[in-house]
Amino acid sequence: MTLSKVERMELERRVASRRGRADEARRARCILLAADGATWAEIRTQLDCPDSYIARWTKRFAAERLAGLFSRHRGQPPTKLTPRLEARILDATRRPPSDGSTHWSTRRLGKHLGLSHMMVARVWAKHRLKPHRLERYMASDDPDFERKAADIIGLYLNPPQHAAVFCVDEKTAIQALDRLDPVLPLSPGRAERHGFEYFRHGTLSLYAAFNTRTGAVLGKAAARHTSAEFVAFLSELVAHQPKRKEIHVILDNLSAHKTKKVEEFLAEHPKVKLHFTPTYSSWLNQVELWFSKIERDVIARGVFTSVKDLARKLTRYIRLYNNNPQPVKWKHSVPSRRITTTSRVTGH
Repeated sequence: MTLSKVERMELERRVASRRGRADEARRARCILLAADGATWAEIRTQLDCPDSYIARWTKRFAAERLAGLFSRHRGQPPTKLTPRLEARILDATRRPPSDGSTHWSTRRLGKHLGLSHMMVARVWAKHRLKPHRLERYMASDDPDFERKAADIIGLYLNPPQHAAVFCVDEKTAIQALDRLDPVLPLSPGRAERHGFEYFRHGTLSLYAAFNTRTGAVLGKAAARHTSAEFVAFLSELVAHQPKRKEIHVILDNLSAHKTKKVEEFLAEHPKVKLHFTPTYSSWLNQVELWFSKIERDVIARGVFTSVKDLARKLTRYIRLYNNNPQPVKWKHSVPSRRITTTSRVTGH
């Protein structure tokens, strides 16, 4: 192989270049070795390459000279997105992958269909498909859903005059977690950090009664959530209200709410009326919104040295919250969904 002066200078420049591509320098060195009379075995040893590599680039250089040393990527033939191809992508997206995974990614589906992953991404974006997202739902199987839901919504929108409406529930198994490592406070550019290890001191339950008119909360910490504890909490709720005042209590279908002790309590207090939410419909109980608030503000990131410390901090939060309580602005904007406009709404 014979090189001109210009070709040798260019090849030597590529080999010595510190800013050029390493693959281009390797090809230039291969051609220089071949032009200097080195055997394929010597080139293979110096460049640590197979014979096919030497054959490919010496053949291209002999045919096209310096222009033959540039990389040549076949690439993927251009594909035009037709309605038929779009329908094929959508159909494949709805079918589970055959490799055992639960959903497609753009690259996995593109490889499966022999298409560009960007084309798959554009089709998904056009049709607002997000296979990586998952939403959960819970449907009530209560055959008396309409009547119960309408009754509770009526208590929110049109409560009885001269009566108090409370949403009651218990938040069970609140853990008194104590961090074994010190909590590192937040600083500019860094979030608050908690140690991974913790010590569990025990659990307690929190009973809460949310006043739907004022937003005030009556809370009580209890070691257990039994029927006796529930009746004791109802007694405390009645004691905080004027005598002979009608009290409506909205609560879920927990077995502790329907025991003989509860029936005896209701017989002794005829002014107390219980309204049970439909099954799997905790979203109808406004106290759940307040529970999510105390979970964010106190429980989720709290550090508690004992169960008593947990109870004390919960009680203090409730006391300070009641200095400026906030009622829930309840709206029922779509009456056509299971609760019809002719459903009976509480108004007494």
